[in-house]
Amino acid sequence: MQDIDRLAAVIRDERPWGGFERFTLNETSTVKIIDVLPGQRLSLQRHEHRDELWVALDPGLVFEVADRRIEPEVGDRILIRRGQTHRLSSSGPAARILEIAFGHFDEDDIERLEDAYGRS
Repeated sequence: MQDIDRLAAVIRDERPWGGFERFTLNETSTVKIIDVLPGQRLSLQRHEHRDELWVALDPGLVFEVADRRIEPEVGDRILIRRGQTHRLSSSGPAARILEIAFGHFDEDDIERLEDAYGRS
């Protein structure tokens, strides 16, 4: 996988009606919206075969990436590199993120370091 600055690679295209941001172009990627229920969190995990870009869609999220704790504003972006530990939680009401995984997406690649859901 090519090691590029995913945050710098986001392109903003302006149009007379507004515009759009292009996050990927001609590459393998998986795009999803993750919903986190009030007061819940995902497992602490890492994976070795993909980078992920998270975009906060709602307030009340907490991102844990490596040794950083980030409480993003709506629209903030965080890049999770291959091998970095990460977790997502909702500190208040249900909240969503847009997740773009760059590279081959394989559930078996996920190493869950703390898993309260019995999937490890």
